[in-house]
Amino acid sequence: MSASAGPPASPARKRSVVRSLLRLWPYVRPVRAPVFGAAGVAIVAASMGLIMPLILKWIVDGPVADGDTTGLWLGGGLLLLIGYVEAVLFWLRRRLVARPLAGVEAGMRAALYGHLQRLPVTFHDRWPTGQLLSRGTGDLQLLRMFLAFGLTFLIVNTATIVIGFGVLMAQDWLLGLVLIVPVVPLIALCWLFETRFTVVARRAQDQMGDLTTVIEESILGIRIIKGFGRHRSQARAFRALSRQLMETELHKTRLLSLIWLVILALPELFLGIALVIGVNQVADGSLTAGTLVAFTTTAMALRWPIESIGFLLAMCNESATAADRFFEVMDAEVTPETGRETGAAGAGGAGDAAPDGLRFENVVFRFPDSPPGSPPVLDGVDLHVRPGETLALVGGTGSGKTTLIGLVPRLHELTSGRILLDGTDIATLTRQEVRARVAVAFEEPTLFSASVRENVLMGSDGAGQDDLARALRVSQADGFVRALPQGVETEVGEQGLSLSGGQRQRLALARAVVGRPGFLVLDDPLSALDVHTEARVEAALRDVLSETTALVIAHRPSTVQLADRVALLSGGRVAAIGTHTELLHTNAEYRHLMTGEQTEVSVS
Repeated sequence: MSASAGPPASPARKRSVVRSLLRLWPYVRPVRAPVFGAAGVAIVAASMGLIMPLILKWIVDGPVADGDTTGLWLGGGLLLLIGYVEAVLFWLRRRLVARPLAGVEAGMRAALYGHLQRLPVTFHDRWPTGQLLSRGTGDLQLLRMFLAFGLTFLIVNTATIVIGFGVLMAQDWLLGLVLIVPVVPLIALCWLFETRFTVVARRAQDQMGDLTTVIEESILGIRIIKGFGRHRSQARAFRALSRQLMETELHKTRLLSLIWLVILALPELFLGIALVIGVNQVADGSLTAGTLVAFTTTAMALRWPIESIGFLLAMCNESATAADRFFEVMDAEVTPETGRETGAAGAGGAGDAAPDGLRFENVVFRFPDSPPGSPPVLDGVDLHVRPGETLALVGGTGSGKTTLIGLVPRLHELTSGRILLDGTDIATLTRQEVRARVAVAFEEPTLFSASVRENVLMGSDGAGQDDLARALRVSQADGFVRALPQGVETEVGEQGLSLSGGQRQRLALARAVVGRPGFLVLDDPLSALDVHTEARVEAALRDVLSETTALVIAHRPSTVQLADRVALLSGGRVAAIGTHTELLHTNAEYRHLMTGEQTEVSVS
């Protein structure tokens, strides 16, 4: 139950953090006014804090030096007022960005979800679910935190440092130069930190996706784990991944602690040097005590903006990695709704084409990620299911049956050839139009955490109560549904695991027939039923099949006998076609598949 390989590996070449974060702009642009307004408010609030040292200078050099009690009260009142205004401005900043940035996160999550729904099945076959879940949850939360906090304070703290150093230089240029000296080594060390932290941050987020995959598989596969007593091996796999993630997080912490040590130590060292110089200047009278107090207070006010550099750099790198992971999915190519020009046979629209059933014309299919030169899964399939006919599709394991029927509702896109519904090439229709005409039921039924009604009516937007009752009768699900605690309103639970395999399969069949589709594609829909239920379902299903054009994968003679004709698929090609009786007498491979009879006749 290990995660399958799928998502692209971390890029070997170094990517630009700024370029990665700039890709978020289309999502931020609609709320740019409150976001940049909040940054402006925060800059003003930070600037208010830099005014306080100037007031202190005036108090020390003026009222304190002169013994002016009234001036002291005035200075204290000004400090109180500025502190109050600063607090109100920071409150306003949070009010400005809270709702807009929550909307940005929601919009990105909706965009990711919608894109995942449009991506082809082959994409989902390659990507572990946990990797996609971690991108849609943790990564987007990290990006919201960056936009709400990290980006704002990156702008604010940068502006504060620039303004603050301007104030320091204005008070005493020599002391100001002393504090500017460590800036160059700090920039070099921050660049070195960024190059190393980026790699570790990406590794941690990928490992979190792998861990999420293991947890998700363990929960969904709990019956298999318990049934085979594999809880210890699964626990070992979980602990191994958890240990890897812990070690990576500790590596991140070590890098972060080192950069914090440097960022804290260097400015403090040079501040101490500046204070020694300043005290000597006050002693010899070249500097007033108020100026030294203001200088020291301003330098202390710059401690947080400078100390936050390491934290903000880490947040920028993690957010850039989260953005990269988000856009890895968003950049995945979505196959176009309509793709190819067609000739006369495919020129008709969905509504005006004459009934011609379902046609496969020289259909070739190869998975997009298959190795170059590998043989196609389907190689020149020609097949015609006449209007109102039921055709059974029979073949050995790996013959391409499931792939072939998956092409009809465009779960996969053809490599070449055509599939026509009543003379209309499905490539000229949108997927919504195709799926409105074609209903499917798979061998492995999938139900959702919803009621029986909602699960069945998912098969048709316009179906009503009568259609629901009919579909449940056809699938022989009406009896057990009535026995459920709330009948059709009963919640079936995640994956429908509160029901038996046969019950889930019957509800999936009801979902396929509820909309009275013109074309019906069934993948061995009765495999989980006992012989008595199967017989009842087949009897009811005959009436449905008489009104539609159907393609049914069959593995048992009882299912084959629902069909008017049978097509034998072998090696990605149609090897034979005829009635069940004809093929039993004339085709050794078919006879072997249906009866198990051994034969020495070679199979092409």
